[in-house]
Amino acid sequence: MLADDLVQETMAIAIQRHHQLRDQERLYAWLYSILNNTWRQHLRRQRDYSQYDEDLQHDERDPEFNMQALEIITKVRKAVSALPEDQRQVIALVDLEGFTYCEVAGILEIPIGTVMSRLHRARKSLQNVLEELKPRHEIRKDHLRRVK
Repeated sequence: MLADDLVQETMAIAIQRHHQLRDQERLYAWLYSILNNTWRQHLRRQRDYSQYDEDLQHDERDPEFNMQALEIITKVRKAVSALPEDQRQVIALVDLEGFTYCEVAGILEIPIGTVMSRLHRARKSLQNVLEELKPRHEIRKDHLRRVK
């Protein structure tokens, strides 16, 4: 419901300020910048950073798989939520929404170099935190053989 409210508020602001749109081809970036500002205003008003989680689809045939998947999802969400807000925004816009670096720079009103450095730091941080999720297979030397 919150997402619907934010989108509705974004569209109302966009309609009111349609004359401020300079380039029709950048409509989505312009709307996302309005949505970003609307989200920030909501957070400032709320001061409650409660988690807005979606319900997970469960496969009742394999509860062990569901438990493992839930653990991974929880760890990833924790890792992402531990990132600074500026890094979370950039990684969400680039990796989840598929915006280009240039579009993200326009949405967040920051230089493109800042977008790239924030994205690099966010990905590096997530990689370090989530390294434990990779399955570790011990390679024994008796299983290896030399082929000429």
